[in-house]
Amino acid sequence: MTVEWQGVFPAATTQFTPAEVVDMDATRAHLDMLIRAGVHGLVMLGTVGENCSLEAEEKRAIVKAAVEVSAGRVPVIAGVAETSTALACRFAADVEALGADGLMVLPAMVYKSDARETMAHYRAVAQASGLPVMCYNNPVTYGIDITPEMFAELADEPTLVAIKESSDDPRRLTDLVNACGDRYVLFGGVDDLVLESAMLGAVGTVAGLVNAFPEETLQLWSLATQGRYAEARELYRWFMPVLHLDCDTKLVQYIKLAQAMCGHGSETCRAPRLALEGEERARIMGLIQQAIDTRPGVKAA
Repeated sequence: MTVEWQGVFPAATTQFTPAEVVDMDATRAHLDMLIRAGVHGLVMLGTVGENCSLEAEEKRAIVKAAVEVSAGRVPVIAGVAETSTALACRFAADVEALGADGLMVLPAMVYKSDARETMAHYRAVAQASGLPVMCYNNPVTYGIDITPEMFAELADEPTLVAIKESSDDPRRLTDLVNACGDRYVLFGGVDDLVLESAMLGAVGTVAGLVNAFPEETLQLWSLATQGRYAEARELYRWFMPVLHLDCDTKLVQYIKLAQAMCGHGSETCRAPRLALEGEERARIMGLIQQAIDTRPGVKAA
């Protein structure tokens, strides 16, 4: 299906059994819940989906399952995060054959490429399939910054259509527009900057805490995009303590714990990520429980 690059696209979790085996039935059920809640697309195999902890065949099986669960209801975007350009190109072609509707491409993992190498990687992956590509810029986590000037240089690649901007600096959205005009569709990629991102021109968000709080995430996005900022701010202030969990090294563990506490899946991650313990577990559970206990009623927005 044609991707409409707008709205709330969950960075969906991958569900595991207690033995850390991919639980495909639970993953399917979680994706169906998100779609029924009203999300506008699915991003599989992002950071929250534990891409780099999965084997190649597991990744392909997860994308295949997402395509089957969606059944054309929403577009399925496959994350591409590999250690070499050749592997990324191969995976891009594979998920196109599996029926994915688009790609979310990261720079090559582990090696910190310079600007020339980073742009060569994106050009190669863009040309490896016919799918539209969202470029994922997250220098905070991955140590590689795709600057507005680099995006301007990449503008001649027709399938590079969207940017997930996760630099943790909302000024980047304005810099991207100033450098590239309306060439790219802009998405926010940081949960606790979603309102600012919408105000500054993002037309979509790749969200993490939506896995636990889908109704509230969708309502916040709807209020923000309608310009109902007073109502959006009130909801945002309630949501913010848990939205901050998206911006920690342990975001995957935190988001999965939140989704488990909200009844939307298991908190099990694959090692080296381990279950939270002690004071840290008590503190994070306290933040999540406070949000659950005080969650506002979701209204039609």
